[in-house]
Amino acid sequence: MALLEGRNLRKTYTLGRRNTVAALKGVDIDIEGGEMVAIMGPSGSGKSTLMNILGLLHSPDQNHGPAPELRLAGQDVAAMSDAARTQIRARKMGFVFQNFNLVPTLTALENVMLAGEYAGVRGSANRTAALDALEQVGLADRTGHRPSELSGGEQQRVAIARALASKPEIIIADEPTGNLDSGRTAEVLALLRSFNRERGQTIVMVTHDPEVGEACDRIIQMRDGLVREEAVVLDAVA
Repeated sequence: MALLEGRNLRKTYTLGRRNTVAALKGVDIDIEGGEMVAIMGPSGSGKSTLMNILGLLHSPDQNHGPAPELRLAGQDVAAMSDAARTQIRARKMGFVFQNFNLVPTLTALENVMLAGEYAGVRGSANRTAALDALEQVGLADRTGHRPSELSGGEQQRVAIARALASKPEIIIADEPTGNLDSGRTAEVLALLRSFNRERGQTIVMVTHDPEVGEACDRIIQMRDGLVREEAVVLDAVA
């Protein structure tokens, strides 16, 4: 059984009284536990919308077609309330974004501790988990630095540490290397791959970068709101 299973996933956005955009037009997708998967496609292909639905940030449309299905470890999450989805995200998922999304007035440690608070972890347990996560990404000596005092690569590593702090089953990454040069991109990919292989964490990445896709186990190509092609990356499997 796949860790994430989606069927008939649709999403239409209303931009005005007579202007709608069908971002997803009925996507079927399976993500196996322990996979590192890239979702790729041109701008407007629906890949970010799909990521938001898989990450329980948005709900699939329930109308104008077959009932959508979205299962996480066999549990139906398609029609859950916002509160229920928030609890699952906090406990089972970690998120990494292109723009880091760090709070500029907080230190690296404080930024990572936010994830613990979101997941309901408080006090010394939260601090210990945050310190451990920062050590895992090689920033044990930068815990007291604010984002403006860190390089772009270091900021992204703080963001990865924040995603790791609650030890999630799934890491959802939206263009995690989009603001990094090639050297920093390689560092971030190596980190994510190490967590994938050593801990069995499932990683789903949206990316425009073919090199990022080739570092994954499988590439899902999207266009016009549909999955058009899926390919196993042989070098990654080897």
